[in-house]
Amino acid sequence: MNYSIGFDVYGTLVDPVDMGLHLENLIGDKASEFGQLWHDKKVEYAFRRGLMQQYADFTVCTQQALQYCLNVYQLSLSTADQQQLMARFAELSAFDDVIPGLKKLVQQGHQLAAFSNGPELSVRKLMTNSHVLPHLQHVISVDDLQTYKPNPDVYQYLMRRMHADMNSCMMVSSNPWDVIGAKSAGLQAVWVKRSPSKLFDPWEIQPDLIVSDLCELAEVLNS
Repeated sequence: MNYSIGFDVYGTLVDPVDMGLHLENLIGDKASEFGQLWHDKKVEYAFRRGLMQQYADFTVCTQQALQYCLNVYQLSLSTADQQQLMARFAELSAFDDVIPGLKKLVQQGHQLAAFSNGPELSVRKLMTNSHVLPHLQHVISVDDLQTYKPNPDVYQYLMRRMHADMNSCMMVSSNPWDVIGAKSAGLQAVWVKRSPSKLFDPWEIQPDLIVSDLCELAEVLNS
């Protein structure tokens, strides 16, 4: 069976904490902790805005999360340095398995889309710079609806944009909350467990499939 597959971007296709050298140059030995907190906080801010129905695009969430982290670590960066860090999000690298995995999935006849909380233009730029865009048929953003995952409306929107139904549309994400959101909206969902130490939330909703990377996903769908 051929699927219409939506891939989460940050954490699934590219590493959102892959800011290493850039953060180290500006922040020092707390760069890894800072990067993880920054990622977690911007996702939290998107959740808040979705629930409050006070939408601002993901760039705003990212900027405000950066300011929060600077406050936590009692750091001060110039406006130029902050803008430089923000710009680096367009230069994140794809995980090693992503392009080989996407190539195999395309060869198998699946329809592929990047499906992100980020604005479409920003995601397209990121997918271009990471060399992922040529292997996708669509780039779909929640910005079109002005709300965020895991709102069920955004997963319904994914199906409409890909002209798919619940039986043929699949969400692939490394984020358990995204998998749970997709499943609760009726889609099939795959959790990419990118680290052995990662745990899935102990909810009544569980993924249809767990894989370690996109190459394994292609192997399973081809079996």
